Amino acid sequence: MSLFFDAVVRWQRQHGRHGLPWQRTREPYLVWLSEIMLQQTQVSTVLAYFDRFVARFPDVQALAEADVEEVLTLWSGLGYYSRARNLHRCARQVVERHEGRFPSRAEALQTLPGIGPSTAAAIAAFCFGERVSILDGNVQRVLSRLLAFEGDLAQAGQVRVLWQLAQDLVPPHAVHDDMAAYTQGLMDLGAMVCKRSRPACEICPAQALCKARARQQPTAFPVKTRQLRRRTEHWWLQVVRRADDGAVWLQPRPDRGIWAGLYTFPVLTSVEAAAQPPQEAEGIGEPIWHEPVHHSLTHRELILQPVEWPVVRHQPSGPGRWVRHVDDLVLGLPAPLRVWLRGRLDGAG
Repeated sequence: MSLFFDAVVRWQRQHGRHGLPWQRTREPYLVWLSEIMLQQTQVSTVLAYFDRFVARFPDVQALAEADVEEVLTLWSGLGYYSRARNLHRCARQVVERHEGRFPSRAEALQTLPGIGPSTAAAIAAFCFGERVSILDGNVQRVLSRLLAFEGDLAQAGQVRVLWQLAQDLVPPHAVHDDMAAYTQGLMDLGAMVCKRSRPACEICPAQALCKARARQQPTAFPVKTRQLRRRTEHWWLQVVRRADDGAVWLQPRPDRGIWAGLYTFPVLTSVEAAAQPPQEAEGIGEPIWHEPVHHSLTHRELILQPVEWPVVRHQPSGPGRWVRHVDDLVLGLPAPLRVWLRGRLDGAG
């Protein structure tokens, strides 16, 4: 169906997005970085992070040589922190195994940490002109409506079927510039036109080709039966503050799980544990139970209850550090704790 390919290319060049910083380059490093940041994150949020990241790490060599803690610090607030750790691992592999150059084919790109099939396809199409289709969540929606694809995309097998159909839409004669426009056009259609609940079919360049629109059922697609199960978790945060200088104790989270590798207060899992004073401390004052902080993640709601303990002396066991001033917040900190801390450290505004 080269008619669809051609329609998307024409539309993207006339009506698609063109002002994003990563669109002005075919440098694989910058395209890769933008693709990782854009996973489950809005463009408006990514823009500021992208500029800061590139200013500090202008190329893959600079990122590979950085300490992972600094990478997590610059990533703080973007969420899904495994992306940042994989970003760092990937940069090191590109430098160590590929002489600092990203592979040019999607199949080879997928062997790198954090690069899945759709991200690999985007890099290969944008930067090297490979005739391969992306299929992220938004594009699944666009193409399942175009084709009235009735397979259940909660099943991996059906996703593979749709991916093959997506690949069949790419004509064998497509040149590099067209592949870049088509790939960007699919993203733009999903973000700007073929929206989840209120698709703007009247301005879609593929309206005459769209089988879901012909059925007058665009929102019936994609078919996906498995629903996201959310749960609520209560975390009690043990905030130990030294009386003499107001410093608080932060320690790194485990390497797996929520906020893996980031610095947080010690996390307790029950109100009974939170009511117990910190061990290895002297001169303990009365606890202060602060207002809970609510934070939403993809699969759960976190209720964070800070319990502050003033102490005269404290020698915690295990890794961690005392943070005294707002300038010390050059740590990889979860966004809600960074906000909470800013108003409470000495020297904060």
